[in-house]
Amino acid sequence: MTTHSTRMLIIGSGPAGLTAAIYGARAGLAPIVVQGLQPGGQLTITTDVENYPGFRDVIQGPWLVAEMQAQAEHVGTRMMWDTIIDVDLSGPPFRAYGDSGDIYEGETLVIATGAQARWLGAPGEQELSGKGVSACATCDGFFYRGKKVVVIGGGNTAVEEALYLTNHSQDVTLIHRRDSVRAEKILQDRLFAHPHIKVLWNKRVDHFVGDALDGGLTGVALVDTVTGATSVEPTQGAFVAIGHAPATELFKGKLELDAGGYIIVEPGTPKTSIPGVFACGDVMDHTYRQAVTAAGTGCMAALDAERFVAALEFAALA
Repeated sequence: MTTHSTRMLIIGSGPAGLTAAIYGARAGLAPIVVQGLQPGGQLTITTDVENYPGFRDVIQGPWLVAEMQAQAEHVGTRMMWDTIIDVDLSGPPFRAYGDSGDIYEGETLVIATGAQARWLGAPGEQELSGKGVSACATCDGFFYRGKKVVVIGGGNTAVEEALYLTNHSQDVTLIHRRDSVRAEKILQDRLFAHPHIKVLWNKRVDHFVGDALDGGLTGVALVDTVTGATSVEPTQGAFVAIGHAPATELFKGKLELDAGGYIIVEPGTPKTSIPGVFACGDVMDHTYRQAVTAAGTGCMAALDAERFVAALEFAALA
């Protein structure tokens, strides 16, 4: 068992965590990043990235996050391959306990554990992911301009995705397993008034139709939740919009979380309910969920962590 100490400990290695690391290293905080179960975060399962600033051509998600990691290491970040199984937030120093048995402690803690899209678990979903099946319209909708697309879900996320997709398609179908949506009234009004959106009620996705090696998605197979009748809705793009699950299990009972499990931060900042503990990226952002916004909040977390460390040092001299 080894204890690794740093002035800034970062849990999570997606764009938020790595950006925090870059800024923290440049500020002399010698950050440690513990990478977790999915090093690189959701970008590692995102193929084409066309909306990250600075690249006029399509880039690959895994390449982008690898470049971020290389930059973080180049300026002095230590990357640790471990999975955190418990945390002690009574510090500073704050402590994180790894599955390896090692202990990581930091004068500040940056939580960048991200969130995962909730999937249906239907056959063909994962095989056709990136080949017609997506969980992010704002990420991938551009690739389906002029094509027929469907959105699966009935909450705010689903309705917002359907409305967004009308920027690219004039044939958008919302598929919902019930006979009414749960979205806010104003979103419902916009949905039902839109001439390019139709709704299929009482339909459950049984499986996704297509060939991952040849042509990708061609349709979704549906079951009527009332009659049991089956049908296939032809489509070239299917967007699963049933919500996201933030990776905050470690912090339940230790930090303030909202009803959806996201870490609550002081508005406009990455500051959590515990001074010296900061949250950035999708673990605290259930609205935007983009790589570029995650990177922005990672920068904010590092700048606030630097200020926190400076205040500690000033207090120690007083």
